[in-house]
Formats: sequence, structure tokens, C-alpha cells
Amino acid sequence: MEIEGKNVLVLGAYGEAGIAICRQILRYLPAELVVTSLTEEEAQWALKELEPETPSYCRVRGSSGNIFVRWPLKDMRLADIACSREHLRTMVDDNLNELTEDILEASTLYRLVTEYRPEIIIDCINTATALSYQNIYHAYRMMEGTGGGSTDTPDLPYHLLSAVSIPPLIRHVQILHESMKRSGTRLYLKIGTTGTGGMGLNIPFTHGEENPSRLLMTKAATAGAHTMLLYTLSKTPGWPIIKEIKPAAMIGWKDIGKGVIRRGNRGYPLYDCPVEGAFRLMEGSTFSYEETDTGASPGGGQIEGVYIDTGENGVFSIDEFKAITSLGLMEFVTPEDIAHHTIMNIIGINSSKDVIAAIDNSVMEPTFRAGILRRDAIEEATRLGGGGVAYGFLGPRMSKLITECKLIKQSYGTVEDALTVTPERLAYSLEKLLEVDPGMRSAPISIGIPILLPDGERLVFARRAVKDKDWEEKPWTVTAANIDRWAEREWVDLRPANMARWQERFRKASEDACRFPEKHCSRFNRGMLFWKKTEEGKTIIDPGEITAWVFINEFGGGRPHAYGESKEMVYF
Repeated sequence: MEIEGKNVLVLGAYGEAGIAICRQILRYLPAELVVTSLTEEEAQWALKELEPETPSYCRVRGSSGNIFVRWPLKDMRLADIACSREHLRTMVDDNLNELTEDILEASTLYRLVTEYRPEIIIDCINTATALSYQNIYHAYRMMEGTGGGSTDTPDLPYHLLSAVSIPPLIRHVQILHESMKRSGTRLYLKIGTTGTGGMGLNIPFTHGEENPSRLLMTKAATAGAHTMLLYTLSKTPGWPIIKEIKPAAMIGWKDIGKGVIRRGNRGYPLYDCPVEGAFRLMEGSTFSYEETDTGASPGGGQIEGVYIDTGENGVFSIDEFKAITSLGLMEFVTPEDIAHHTIMNIIGINSSKDVIAAIDNSVMEPTFRAGILRRDAIEEATRLGGGGVAYGFLGPRMSKLITECKLIKQSYGTVEDALTVTPERLAYSLEKLLEVDPGMRSAPISIGIPILLPDGERLVFARRAVKDKDWEEKPWTVTAANIDRWAEREWVDLRPANMARWQERFRKASEDACRFPEKHCSRFNRGMLFWKKTEEGKTIIDPGEITAWVFINEFGGGRPHAYGESKEMVYF
């Protein structure tokens, strides 16, 4: 797509890849470039760095904060959030609860995207590092009382949950998806990571833990999970184009200089320990670091030297840089290389470096053979006779919909006959069917799918030995809102309003099939020839196929090719 005249948001613009990409973006004349980073100081540095290269008519703005937390917490360090019981629990609750409007609208990422409404988002944040380096293993040792923590604090479970990387990753992608959908974003490009700089489990650069490093493997696992979530997002019809570039080497370098060596904004104080003051290791004694007083206190100096700044990887001495970039070890790729491929992917030139496209081209799609054999499987199962409405392995909503449609079929048989009665009459007929057909009652309630009768006040269910549905898990208040919530997701709903909904589905499915009755071409997935007819020409209700139609057309849950010419497939 064209960059000229578009609004572009770069997340993580302070980093090596981020600032290089910003420079390249400016050459393509965007209307607005928004640069973000974790701290205000970093965002201001990026703005100052880009100022000489900014065209006069391009507006460059900056923003800062942690995009993985709520807006009021965005400028707090994670360590400070963890020290506050209220903030810690809010962060954990936001990641583990269902996504609500409150959680969504309070998110820093949501506010950024909806405020600036970018057509293009380039995400240069190392998400895998940010989430996996909360270090679940250290949190576990604290819980066990072996890592310096106390086991009698009620916040320990929250500290442990805050260190798990997958729930916040899932919540991040959920918020990203909803934010882009509401803001009209057209393209999202992620600068990802392999987690190990492209190396294997034998990577020798660890953080002092065992090798292979669990922490690095967690980072690699999180990076892989992120890629698959983005792949899933890319298969969602009608929304932004999703791309990912995944460098498989160290990224470098950002600066070469001489001075104080810093981690973040803090230097390393100089300590010393004269040889004569060395600690004696006594056989059989217990070493407790906290109880030692070896070495002199810092005297005001800091570690200084020549350094090569490699961004988030840290600053290296000359020999450290030589070692990690040596031929056969991690080696490196420059930020400008990444920026070049980023631009190519945005403007539509095939760079062959899009991981999402690579996965899309290498996965096995549905086959022609499977389509042919599907008919044989259905015919053989049908030959064996009736029995079995839904078994629940595809989730409660599938079971609910199939059961409702099956009840209508048992009572009326065809779409046309089901449309001849009022919703109230339809609901009454289904209740009467349940009274005389114990099989249709026991089928859903045996798998935890209760039946809400037409009056909306009586619920047919069985108290089972195994509880595996949300409505069974814990007590809830009987309100109209809660009844509607469960009826939408997990209950067979025989209320007249839902019967009217089914009648509308039948009408729409029939209208779709009859839009061009004279045409029998490959243009339509479910045309006149798709639905089976009686000898009188009426459409036989097929619960499985109707449920599939509902999932595709009502819930928007289909593959891209399910929509043909419908508006759901019109990309920006």
C-alpha cells in the first residue's frame, strides 16, 4: 500500500530497528508519524533524532508508556506495580478476566491506537522479551520460599500469575485486534524475534541459569505463540493485512562510544575487594550472601570504558562484541536491513521475509480429496440411523445451535413450514416435543447444555457428576441479563424471541440461495443446488449445515473464502 499521505504509528521507536524504520518511513512522505517508547525520555530522543529528516508537511508526534498495562499505570515500572497490591491485582485481573469494555478502554494500547487512528502500525517492541522476562521461575522460587521471598504473603499467587507470559500475550493480541478494527487500521507489521537470536538450544549466551536456558526457551516459546496468534489474526476476514519480519541474529549496532556503562538509566557503581579481604569458604558451612560484608562500599565511581551499544541487547565491550558476532555464533543484522524489508513489505514488493506469508504458504490447506470423502462419511453415518444430536466436543455454542435447529426440524421438517407459524407457536411446539421425547431432552442436558423453556423462568437440566460448563462453575445471581448471557452461549433457548431469530435465519439463508435462481455457476457457495428439497420442493432443515451458515454469516467465523462477494471480505 502507499505510505504517502497516511498516518503511521511506530511502537518501540527508540530501539535500533524502530528508529531506522522511522527514518525510512519519512522518505515516503506520510501525513503523520507517531513514535512511541517506554519512557518519555526515549520518545523525546526519537523525536529529536528524526527532526532533521522530517519533511515540513509531515507531523511527527511522540508518546510514551507501557502498552501492556492500563493508562494510569503506563509510566510506572513493573517493579513498582508489583509493590502495590491494588495495582498488581488490577494488572493480573486485566489479563485473566474476560475482555470487557472497561478493560479494553483502559488499555494504553487501545488509547494510543484509537487516539491517533493510524492506517499503518509498525510494532518494534520485543513483546516476547517484555512478557517472558518477568521470570516465572524466579516467581516460583519466591513462592517456595527459596528465592528470598516470604511464603506467608497473600500476594504471592498474584506475583506468580503476573509472571506467566501467555495470558498477557493473548490479551495483548485481543486488544490489538479490537483497537485496529475500531480505528480502521489497514496494515500491521510486527518486528518479531526468534527468542534466541536465530540460534539453537545450544546457545551459550544465558543469564546464568542452566543450559539450555529455560528463560530463553520461554522467550522463544512466547515469540512462537505470538507469531501463531498473528497468523490467526491474518486469517480473520476483512481486517488489517498482518505481516511479521523475524530477525534471526543479533541486531546491531546503535552507537559506539566511551563513557559510563549503564543498564537502563543507571550506571554500575565501582566496588572493590582487596585480596587480603577475600571471604573464606569453609567446608560444611552455609553461605548466605545477605550476611556477608566482604568488599568495600562504592566510592562514587562507576564502571567506564569503550562500548558498542546494541540497543535492548545491552552495551558490549569490544571483545564481547567480537565474540557474539563472530562467524558461526549469533552474528548480526543491521537495523537498516530490517527497515529495508519493512518498507518493501508495506509498499507491496515481495521481500520473501514475511513470516506470516511463509506460514500461510507452507501449511496444508483443506484438500479436494477430503471434500470428496466428506460426502461418503456423511452418507455412511446417515445410513447407520438416527441418534446423537451433539456431543459437545466443539463447544457449548455449537451444541446449543444444533439442538435448537434439530428441535425445529423434528417439529416442522422444512424451512417453509417453520416459517408459517408465529414465534410463540413455534416455541410452544418445541416445548410439547420435549415433553413426549425424552431422548431430545436427555441429549443436551447430559453434556451440560440445559434447556430454557419458553416462559424464560424454567430451566431443564441435570445435576451431573462432572461440571465443565461456565454456568455450572460457581453461584450466580438470577437476573434477566445473566439469563440472556447464558442463553446466548450455553443454553438451548426456547423463548419466542429466539424462535423469531431462527425464523429470520431461515429467511436469510433462503434469500441467499435464491438471489440468482437462474444461475448455477461456481459463483455461490450455497446456491439453489446446495439445500436438499422434498418432493414438494420445500427446503429440508439440515441442522449441521444451517449451524455452519450461522457461524459464517451471523458470527463472522468463517475462512476468507467463505464470504465470496459479501462485504465482510472487502479489505481496506
